[in-house]
Amino acid sequence: MTDAERTVERALVVVAHPDDLDFGAAGTLATWTDAGIEVSYCICTDGDAGGFDPDVPRSEIAGIRQAEQRAAAKEVGVEDVVFLGHPDGRLVSTVELRRDISRVIRQRRPQRLVMQSPERNWDRIYSSHPDHLAAGEAAIAAVYPDARNPFAHLDLAAEGLEAWTVSEVWVMAGGGGPANRYVDVTETFDRKLAALRAHVSQTAHMDDLEAMLRTWLSANATAAGLPDGRLAEAFRVVDTR
Repeated sequence: MTDAERTVERALVVVAHPDDLDFGAAGTLATWTDAGIEVSYCICTDGDAGGFDPDVPRSEIAGIRQAEQRAAAKEVGVEDVVFLGHPDGRLVSTVELRRDISRVIRQRRPQRLVMQSPERNWDRIYSSHPDHLAAGEAAIAAVYPDARNPFAHLDLAAEGLEAWTVSEVWVMAGGGGPANRYVDVTETFDRKLAALRAHVSQTAHMDDLEAMLRTWLSANATAAGLPDGRLAEAFRVVDTR
């Protein structure tokens, strides 16, 4: 563990849907939990607009996807998973969503927060689902200024939650400018793949999942200047102290 890593004891991941963080960061999160960092997940929706099997009743999808995300979390050493229950497919960066994310930040008190980009990626539109953009915008607004401002969301103060400043934000690849941090996930790739396969309702139909991931992560490793055969996840790291 580097000196910089030793200053981080807790990390929080905020995303729109179950499986989002596993596509973007599960390999990295596995390296963090291995290093003793306590990682928590905050999922803004239950993913109830997802799934590919029309025979599964819509009323069951939310519970299925919550269970899948908890199972995926265990694959990379994460036990703490919070679902905010906002509507899937209709997520908006409202004051209420900002407050709910701020609540989790004040409860978990992370030094590091991983999030989706609030900026649209015109080169790969599929990474810019409107829910992803909304989750990213609400997450960064919760980091600054909401969670650190004792006079924002006074109902949180009434709950006994003191203001908390997140020191750094890691924006998952797909927007927010060029990556400035790469994490070698070659040794944790199998756990990332297992986490994604735990999302059965989303990935069971993807025969090319492993090949697709290796293509993406190999490209990241090349951009990072890593040797051939290595795999990496990419982020835009922002100082938010």
